[in-house]
Amino acid sequence: MGGGGNMSSMTTKNEQKKNPLERVPSSKPPFTLGDVKKAIPPHCFQRSLIRCVCTGIWVIDHECGHHGISDYQWVDDTVGLILHSTLLTPYFAWKHSHRRHHANIDSLENDEVYIPRLKSKLRWYYKYLNNPLGRIYISDAGVIAVTYLLYRVTLTQGLAWVLCIYGVPLLIVNGFIVLITLMHHTHSSLPHYDSSEWDYLRGALATVDRDYGVLNKVFHNVTDMHVLHHIFSYISHYHAMEATKAIKPLLGEYYKFDDTPILKAMWRDTKECIFVEKDKDKGVYWYKNKL
Repeated sequence: MGGGGNMSSMTTKNEQKKNPLERVPSSKPPFTLGDVKKAIPPHCFQRSLIRCVCTGIWVIDHECGHHGISDYQWVDDTVGLILHSTLLTPYFAWKHSHRRHHANIDSLENDEVYIPRLKSKLRWYYKYLNNPLGRIYISDAGVIAVTYLLYRVTLTQGLAWVLCIYGVPLLIVNGFIVLITLMHHTHSSLPHYDSSEWDYLRGALATVDRDYGVLNKVFHNVTDMHVLHHIFSYISHYHAMEATKAIKPLLGEYYKFDDTPILKAMWRDTKECIFVEKDKDKGVYWYKNKL
């Protein structure tokens, strides 16, 4: 998550000239989780329900799942239950699965979100479907099925009601959620680990901050503050900019930011990141694109 400002303004000229596809280190970092926490100003760990209310519904929902809006768990769960229900999302099921993702980020055995395939497990049809064009066709099939259900509701409630109250807002929000999370966890410069090499900090560092331009502020900077969010998911989005600035010098080459225009990056990374292969004899895997 993130808050305030544009990540581009935080990036020095030297950083912008770096090759965005250059691999990040996969070795054990020279710093600990405690070192990273000490680098962040203490007030960044404070919560404020009022400040969260000033953002979009999805941002508040997400903060609730991380116990990030209030000092009281019951407040977070109550608000999260109400708002998730309005988006037809089961709150406690999402909270459980999302926390498992954060606890096992980039573990090939235990992560639950955007786990890359091993080359040995690819099937013949992946060559035709697991590419940008094929994925668009599959997504269209799902949208068509849902559109039929909405058509049945339209017969009773009317087209204007369905479009204004449900259809347009929900499709736009969900589309951006899928895009943002996919791009945070899919990048050829990032390693993935099996159980012989994985630990929490290395997994948390294996994600990338992206630059969506003016949309960074529209999305409350969930786009360009994701590395911090995986290290300390309970830091609220409105402190994330300050906290990211504080930890970047410590993380050094372990911090990944890609300022490639997002549409270009989406096409490149969904085309190049097809499966992962082990790096020599280690339990470290890197994305490949040729079968």
